[in-house]
Amino acid sequence: MNLANPKLLSLEDAVAAREHLRANGKALVLTNGVFDLLHTGHLYYLRKARALGGALYVAINGDKSVRGLKGPSRPVQSEIERAYGLAACEFIDGIVVFHTPRLDNEIVQLRPDVYSKAGDYTLETLDPTERAALEKIGARIEFMPFLEGFSTTKLIARIQAAGGI
Repeated sequence: MNLANPKLLSLEDAVAAREHLRANGKALVLTNGVFDLLHTGHLYYLRKARALGGALYVAINGDKSVRGLKGPSRPVQSEIERAYGLAACEFIDGIVVFHTPRLDNEIVQLRPDVYSKAGDYTLETLDPTERAALEKIGARIEFMPFLEGFSTTKLIARIQAAGGI
């Protein structure tokens, strides 16, 4: 499948684009996740995260990483399909797929001004290697409001109950 997606960037291209943002005085917000079935909770959170800076980059777990985190039946959509769906959001400026279990390398290379996670995370529940990378580069960590009742797991269960998948 060849889905044209100008927002889907290699890490090298994302770093170059990030330097352009810095040169123009724009703060970069970085977030990450699976974003398997894009739902209202994701959209609410991502829009709020974008308001924290001049640009929002979303790092998404590669397919193999998702299987390791969520089990063999996930992801429902491939990394290319997930990136394409995210790119349709006008408030997302760039998307990077990462294939390692943790995002610490991408954090160090992208050097975001702000790192954002949904409110179901806390400073204590952030992965320690990612948190250390964020502290090393001096990124501000922000937890956005969590919109209760929305999750991919719940959405999959509703679809299954409806006889969909």
